[in-house]
Amino acid sequence: MDDKQILETWEIHNRINLYLLEATEPAALNSVSASKGRTVGEQFAHLHNVRLMWLKASAPELLAGLAKIEKEQARDKKFLRKSLENSSKAIGLLLSQSLKQGGKVKGFKPHVVAFLGYLISHESHHRGQIILSLKQAGTVLDKKILYGIWEWGVR
Repeated sequence: MDDKQILETWEIHNRINLYLLEATEPAALNSVSASKGRTVGEQFAHLHNVRLMWLKASAPELLAGLAKIEKEQARDKKFLRKSLENSSKAIGLLLSQSLKQGGKVKGFKPHVVAFLGYLISHESHHRGQIILSLKQAGTVLDKKILYGIWEWGVR
């Protein structure tokens, strides 16, 4: 496996997040699951905000131009998309830097590939919560979208 594959895996994963966001109607960003918690928009914002948390701990210089998404901003689909695009680029740079520096991510053990796995696991968990929240709120996504999040070869 080479560094390019690791970075491409992150990019595919982020495009799947954006694919789900694109399929979410703006009004549905206010939906919550039956067990309450974050709205759909706040779930997307959480992905971005956790990325920023890791950037702050591991490579604060990559935070330039990035800001936390506040609750009231989590209703703006275009803002969410742009924020996720920007934080994804910064995480890509962090991964790239870490690969060049022997595979270590400051503040994370054991190594950069595990860090990538951690990020994907965390964000995929929240994708599942987003889909469940939409369903419980009465907004069922088209089957094309539900299957599409698993089509890594075309995303």
